[in-house]
Order: sequence, then structure tokens, then C-alpha cells
Amino acid sequence: MRNPPRRTSSRGALVLLAGFMFVNVADKSVLGLTADPIMDEFDLTATGFGALASAFYLLFSVSALLVGMLGDRFPARTLLAALGLVWAAAQLPVLIPAAGYAVLLGTRVVLGVGEGPGFPLANHTAFSWYPEGRRALPAAAITVGGALGAVVGGPLVIAVDGLFGWRAAFGALGVMGLGWVLVWLRYGSTGPYAPSPAGAKPVETSGEPVPRRRVLLTGTWLGGTFTTFTAMWALAVGLAWMPLFLEEDTGLTDAQIGSTVGLPSVLTVVLGPLLGIAAQRLLRRGASTRIAYGAVGGAVGLAAGLCMFGMTRTGSVPLLLLLMAVAFCGNAQVPLVNAAIADGCPARLRGAALGLSYAVAALASVLGPFVTGRIIDAAASRPDGFRHAFDVAAGLLAVGAVVSVLTIRPGRDAARTRRAGAASLPRLEARPEGRP
Repeated sequence: MRNPPRRTSSRGALVLLAGFMFVNVADKSVLGLTADPIMDEFDLTATGFGALASAFYLLFSVSALLVGMLGDRFPARTLLAALGLVWAAAQLPVLIPAAGYAVLLGTRVVLGVGEGPGFPLANHTAFSWYPEGRRALPAAAITVGGALGAVVGGPLVIAVDGLFGWRAAFGALGVMGLGWVLVWLRYGSTGPYAPSPAGAKPVETSGEPVPRRRVLLTGTWLGGTFTTFTAMWALAVGLAWMPLFLEEDTGLTDAQIGSTVGLPSVLTVVLGPLLGIAAQRLLRRGASTRIAYGAVGGAVGLAAGLCMFGMTRTGSVPLLLLLMAVAFCGNAQVPLVNAAIADGCPARLRGAALGLSYAVAALASVLGPFVTGRIIDAAASRPDGFRHAFDVAAGLLAVGAVVSVLTIRPGRDAARTRRAGAASLPRLEARPEGRP
């Protein structure tokens, strides 16, 4: 890493970071897409498989928290490359035929350690290329990259599984992660709005010392974190359980499931940029950040919750697939949340604020798949269990939508944190001259 990377453009950086999220989401999806052969080989119950899915998120939050704190102190280029190497190191051992359930469980934990900080760090890096007020669209581009990981990665995983077995699917993703690292080290870099080095004046702040706790106690951070929690609950449940739900409820083949399970991601690919464009146009026309970020994102979450509630109550497969596509695209509101959190805090605290928010929200990914498995096992029948579990996710999305509208106000919160920082200056300057 001694040689500096070739300077890229803001668009080039976004493409690389979207590719980063492509691998990230494909890595998450592979377990759910290969659930049947894994459950058969290891003789797992629904609860056992749910525990395996949740293991991925065991240290997810801890890792997101720690790397988020480091994101403002170490080069993002180095941190992102290190995460990619961890992903590859976690996936490749599964290729060994003798690797049993314990190995698979351990590698999922390690993979979660590497992927936990991925999304906030990718956003933090992307925001270094764009000023305040222009971050909704870049945040959407990062999410679109992840959505493509499900849209394109799903059929690829199914194809590799069918040709070479489920272990080969894990190995192929490990090789893909290594390839991304090589490209990133060659061309990846941060932009002109990256936090300044220690002791230098930050680019986007006036230099007032804003305590981190002031940012973490704002309505934008608290409400945005809860909203992300609800979206991540639904996403984790979908990644782990939707393939099995579709197989049992619709009778679709594995190949058909590999294609249809990516429908929410297809919608996210379209919806994410549209939401980013809409938010930025609203801001240019004088709308408040509460409307552009909170209300627009909340509308998406509410629509997703209503569709998820109806998804298990229709007998029509085409309608079910349509409702599923909307139900699991609730994460399309997360880029607006990230843009709101970034706009509501100083640049020097941006990495920590995003990382901490994601770390807390990611607890939903630990709980969601496991709780879903317990609900399914405890129900009178598998269809009843799926319906109850998806109803829980739908209710969370609806509550998250309301919270988003009521609490996300980055403009107001940014002004309050600046005043809090400025209020500490007179106490420092009011000492008589010559006094220490």
C-alpha cells in the first residue's frame, strides 16, 4: 500500500463503492439461497437454521461500532481493503469438504465481523466526495450496489449451487471479494470532503468543539437509527427465510426462486435513485430536511409494512410476488437516513455517527432471523408461523415510518449542535489575559 492510488472521480468512487456493496449483499444472501442443501446435510430444524443465520450478526454490531470509531482516524481506503480481505478469508474455508456445521457457523461469525462496518464505511467514504445537501443520491447509489448483489448475485449463487454444490457458491463469493480488493487498492480513494487530519480545521464546520454525545442524542440520530433497525429486521428476515417461504407457499422451483427472490432488490435499484433525486430536488426548492429525508423515507417504510402484512394473506402467486417486492424494499429509505445523519453532524464526527447508528440498528439482524425461526417452530403450522413472523416485521416497519416522520430533522439538529459547540467557547475565552 505504499504507492498512492490513481486519482479517481466522484462517479468512479461511487462505482467502486457500489461494487463493494454488491459483494457485501451477495455474501449475506448466499446462506438463505442454499438453505435447503445446508439444512439437509446438517439435519437442521428451523430454529437451528435461524441460529446459523443469526450467527452472521453475532459480532456485526461490535465490529460496526469499532470500525466506525476508527473511520475518522484511519484512511478509508485501507479500512475498506481490510474488510474485503476478511470477507474472502471467511468464505473460502467452506470449500473444504470436511468443513462441518461448526466451521460454517464460525465462518459466518467472521464474515459478520468483516461486513458489519461495510455499509456505514462505504457511505462515509462516498460522502467524502459530496458536500452537505447533495448526499441523498450518492447514498442511494451505495444501496443500489447492494441491491444488485441480490438481483444478479442470487441467480449466480443458484447456478453455482446447481452445478457444483452449495460449498462452491461460498467459495466463488470469496474469490469475488479478493478481486474487488485488488481493484480498490489500484483506484480507490477518498474525496475532498473527507474529515481533516487531527489538528486541522474540518472542511464543513466552523471549528466549534461539538461533543459526540450531542450528536447521538439528537432526534435525527435516535429516530433514524430506530428506522434503520426496523428496515434491517425485515431485510435480515427476508434474506434468511424468503426462499423457504416461497418454496413452501408457492411451489416455485429453485431456479425460479433464485430469480424471484431478487424482485425487492430490482425495485430498490429503481426506487433508491428516485428517492435520492426527489430528496435533492425538494431541498433545492426550499423544502425542509424533515420533509426531504424523514417524510419521504417514512412513506416508503409504511408502504413496505402494509405490503408485508398483505403478502401472507393472498392466494395469488403473482400478487404475492408483487407485494413481496414492495415489502422487502423498505431498506430503500436507509440512504435518506444516512444522508440525514451525515448532514446533522460535523464532518469529524460523521464516521462515528454513521458507524454507531448502524451498529445499534444491526442488532435487528441478530434478532430477526432467530426470532422468526422460533415463531415458525412454535406455530401450529409452517404457513401460520411464516404469517405471524412477517406480521411482526410489518408492524416494526410501520412504527419505524411514523418515527421517521416525527424525529428526522437534520437541519434543526445541526443548528443545535453548532450552538452547543459555540456555547463552550466563551467559557474558554473569558479568562483574564495572562491567566492559564
